[in-house]
Amino acid sequence: MIRHIVMWKFRPGTEAEQAQFLEGLRGLQGVIPQLRSSQVARSVGADNYDAVLVSEFDSLEDLEAYKHDPRHVKVSALCKSIRADRVAVDYEI
Repeated sequence: MIRHIVMWKFRPGTEAEQAQFLEGLRGLQGVIPQLRSSQVARSVGADNYDAVLVSEFDSLEDLEAYKHDPRHVKVSALCKSIRADRVAVDYEI
């Protein structure tokens, strides 16, 4: 299995879009078949990244299929318009 973790810092003044983006990510669970599980959360700490996605896939191929699924691409496009920074890591579990 593959765990995929992504964290974002958002640009100030994009709070409504941030909420829309995070809700869009949550909405992908149970819709994209390769997405086995996912957690989407906002940070509660100061000076941290603003939000995180922790998701799991059976394989790297399933992760790639998820990344290219049109439903994910649409949600991701919104994120690209509001993020200041993004970091990610994928690893086997």
